[in-house]
Amino acid sequence: MTAETTSGLTSDLRVVSTEKLPTPDELASQIPLTETARDTIINGRSQVQDILSGKDSRLLVVAGPCSVHDEKAALDYADRLVKLADEVKDQICVVMRVYFEKPRTILGWKGLIYDPNLNGEISIKEGLERARKILLAVNEKGLPAGAEFLDPIVPAYLADLVTWSSIGARTTESQTHRQMASGLSMPVGFKNATSGSIDIAVNGIRAARASQAFIGIDTSGQTSVVNTAGNSSAHLVLRGGEDGPNYEAAQVANAQKILTDAGLQPRLVVDCSHANAGKKHENEHIVFESLISQRLEGNTDIAGCMLESFISPGNQTLPENLDDLEYGVSITDACIGWDETAELLSRAAKQLASG
Repeated sequence: MTAETTSGLTSDLRVVSTEKLPTPDELASQIPLTETARDTIINGRSQVQDILSGKDSRLLVVAGPCSVHDEKAALDYADRLVKLADEVKDQICVVMRVYFEKPRTILGWKGLIYDPNLNGEISIKEGLERARKILLAVNEKGLPAGAEFLDPIVPAYLADLVTWSSIGARTTESQTHRQMASGLSMPVGFKNATSGSIDIAVNGIRAARASQAFIGIDTSGQTSVVNTAGNSSAHLVLRGGEDGPNYEAAQVANAQKILTDAGLQPRLVVDCSHANAGKKHENEHIVFESLISQRLEGNTDIAGCMLESFISPGNQTLPENLDDLEYGVSITDACIGWDETAELLSRAAKQLASG
C-alpha cells in the first residue's frame, strides 16, 4: 500500500469536493485597479488615518447597507452618497459601507462573496469577481469604501480596494483576525465583543498594532509565512453588547479610559446600529444625535461613527422568488432609509460647523 493510498484513509474524510480559485494576482489582472480608484483609496486612507490620529478634526462616518446583495441598488446608493459626501466634506469624511461577508451564529445567507445569486448555491469565484467589480465602481465614483474582513484569505483578493475595514464582534478575540489585521494596508476597527467586553477589543488592537508572523497566501496564491509590520491605525469600535448599549457619554468616557490605561489613544468610533440601537433601525438616529452632542460638548476623541443605511428603510426576508425582492431594502439587518441618512448628515454638518 502506497503512502498516497494510506493518507486517503485518514484525511479529507468529510470533504465532498474542492474547487480551485484564481489567484489574487489573476483576479486583479482581470479586474484591475484604475488610476481614479487608486487616487480615491490613497486619499481616503490618508484622511481616515488623520482623523483617527487627531490630525484632522472632522468626523468619520461609515454609512451604507448592512450587506450588499444587489449591485444595481448598491451603486445607486453610492451615487447618492458621493453627492452628500461632497456637501458635508468640510465637517464629515464619508466612507461607504460595502460589506460582502456576514458572520452567522448558526446558519443564513453568508454574503455576496459566498452566495452571489441568492439561491443557496455557493459560488465563491463569481462572488469574488462581483465584489471586486462593485468595490472598483464605488471607488471610481470618488467614494472610499469600507468592509469587514471575515475570511482571512479574502483580503488578498479585495483589500487593495478598501479604505477602512473592521473586525466584527464575533471575531475580535480571534488570533487569526488579529494577525491578519496587523498586515492590512488600511485602518482597521476592532468592535467590542458581543458580550459587551471592551477589554477583548483593546487586546485585539494591541495585538494588531504589533508585528506578527502567520501562515497565509501571497498574491500568487502560494501558501506563505506572512511577516507584518503591525497596523498603527487599529482602533476601537463601540457597538454595544449583551449588557446593553455603550454609546452614552459616561460609557464612552469609560471606554476611552480603558484605551488610555492600555497606552492607546482615546480616539474611537461608535456603531449607531446593532446593540447600541437595540437592534432597531428606528433607534439609530438617537445614537447618532447623542454622538454629535457629545462632540459639541467637547469629546472630540469620538473620531467617527457607523450607520446602517440603504435606499429604503427596514429589511426583508429573502423570498423564494427573487422577482419579489423589494429594491433597495436590506436582506440582512434593518437599515435607515436614504432620506433619513441625508437629513442626519446634513444637520450634523451644520451643527459641527457652528459648534
